[in-house]
Amino acid sequence: MSGARPRRCKWIAAGYTLAMAVGLLVGGRLGDIYGRKRMMIVGVVGFLAASALCAVSVSPEMLLTSRVLQGLFGAVLVPQSFGLIRELFGPDVSKAFAMLGPVIGLATVLGPVVAGVLVDADLFGQGWRMIFLINVPLGAFALYVGARVLPSGEPAARGQRLDVKGAILAAAGMFLLVYPLTQGHELGWPAWTLAMLAASVPAIGIFAGYQAKRARNNRSVLVRLGVFAKRSYTSGVAFLIAFFGVITGFSLAVGLFLQLGLGYQPLHASLTMAPWAVGAFIGSALGATVLAKLGRHVLHIGLSLMAVGLVVLLAVMGDVPSAGALVTPLTVYGLGMGMIFVPLFDIIVGDLSDEEIGSASGVLTSVEQLGASLGIAVLGTVFFSTVGSPLHAGIAEFVHAAKVVTVIAIGLTVVTFALGFLLPKKAKQAH
Repeated sequence: MSGARPRRCKWIAAGYTLAMAVGLLVGGRLGDIYGRKRMMIVGVVGFLAASALCAVSVSPEMLLTSRVLQGLFGAVLVPQSFGLIRELFGPDVSKAFAMLGPVIGLATVLGPVVAGVLVDADLFGQGWRMIFLINVPLGAFALYVGARVLPSGEPAARGQRLDVKGAILAAAGMFLLVYPLTQGHELGWPAWTLAMLAASVPAIGIFAGYQAKRARNNRSVLVRLGVFAKRSYTSGVAFLIAFFGVITGFSLAVGLFLQLGLGYQPLHASLTMAPWAVGAFIGSALGATVLAKLGRHVLHIGLSLMAVGLVVLLAVMGDVPSAGALVTPLTVYGLGMGMIFVPLFDIIVGDLSDEEIGSASGVLTSVEQLGASLGIAVLGTVFFSTVGSPLHAGIAEFVHAAKVVTVIAIGLTVVTFALGFLLPKKAKQAH
């Protein structure tokens, strides 16, 4: 797969997150209808199968298709995990999520490093394929444990039907939005890409109208539109798009800069970015600890640290920045980012009733993935547009592109900071 063009990398990444964004609206509902444990197992099995297909891919197109399948089955898996945690811990759910935050941070630390080690080690001559093959034993262990210990609770919406037409409409709207953003620059922005962008607006509007009609007729819906009537929630949706857009798009740009611009091997690039992940691990623990006292102020503290890290990074990014010069700004950036992870969802739904939480949380998880897709699309496009031709560009062009993306990331962080003032002051308390 080494012959794949560098620009295709961002669409392979965006395909996964887009598929997950589309599928999450359906995945959460499937758990309500058929049971969370059952759908958790289905999601893991499908994710393993898709991972195996990724590992044996013989073309970029096959890898992209397999990544999309990964995203779809991941969308079935992820909502069940959060739902099961809420069912298992009840009033202590906040404590459970407080412990989950550092675990996610630890996974963030180990993920890129392990991936770099696997690629560099070239185990069994498989190279990058081991990144996907490693999912097989891990997933098999998850299946074994899940089948034995997860509760088989009564489905919350047993007997109800899935809103298939709504799922198709939602998928169409998101695809019309993200695909041209991802491929537009590479294709030279032909008229049809602009037409797709324009068509995404009425497509999403049709989906919203269809959901409203089903709600009026007392039929099951994918999204309860009533939650959008509250300014705090709609502001939270905008916050999520901006926040996950900047951290995902910026992460992609940094990885491309280190490997394509500075010529780092995957392991070297992963270790260079490890301080970012370590900061996220520490920050997630801090965010969980101070949430009850600080409320939404913890978001502003985290965003301030992110901005400081980006400004310092911009300052130290000389003609050819050394790996050592990146340690401090990436650590500070990760620290701020981590502080936001744990409390964010509970703060956004702080003004919602208990009956609205399920649907609202599913939308937020989907919006998170959509924001990640948009971040990859927009910042990835800016990066490659600034570099020009990656195969002929020099280090100076890559440094300039990294600086441009960093400036944009600073601006998006400032926008997210302002949106934070529109969120509820306190997190949702478990009952």
